[in-house]
Amino acid sequence: MNLSNLKPAKGSTHREKRIGRGPGSGRGGTSTRGHKGAKSRSGYSHKIGFEGGQMPIQRRLPKFGFKNQFRVEYRPINLEVLQALAEQANVSSIDVETLSAAGFVSSHDKVKILGKGSITLKLEVKAHAFSKKAEEAIVAAGGTVVKL
Repeated sequence: MNLSNLKPAKGSTHREKRIGRGPGSGRGGTSTRGHKGAKSRSGYSHKIGFEGGQMPIQRRLPKFGFKNQFRVEYRPINLEVLQALAEQANVSSIDVETLSAAGFVSSHDKVKILGKGSITLKLEVKAHAFSKKAEEAIVAAGGTVVKL
C-alpha cells in the first residue's frame, strides 16, 4: 500500500445531493424545500431560539434569582486546619501569607475562619472575617484574633 492507491473506507463517503437540477434528478420542483413558507424562500435565516412562532422557551420560563455584584467572597478555613498547620509548621501566628504559603488559599483571597474542629494552641490569627464560634474558641485557647 502506498499514497497512490489509498481510498476511503467502503460506505464512508456519499454522493453530493444535487438540488434544483430539474425533474429528472428526483429533486427538482421545490428542491427538497416543501411548499411555501419562509423556509422555502431564498434569503431565509432564522433567529437563534426561534421556535416557529411558538412562544420561545426563554419567554415561557419565569425569571428568578438575584446576583449581588457587591458580594464579598471569602475562602473558608476551619479551626482544625489552623491547629494542624500550627503543629506542622511550628508557628504561633497565622495570617493570610502563612495560609497562602501552605497552599490553603491564594494570595488575593479574603479568608474567613470558621468554627469546625477544635484548637488547643495559643495562636495569633489574622484574617478578614471570623465566625462567632471560631473567635470564641481562639480566645478561649488563649490566642488573639486580628481582623484585617
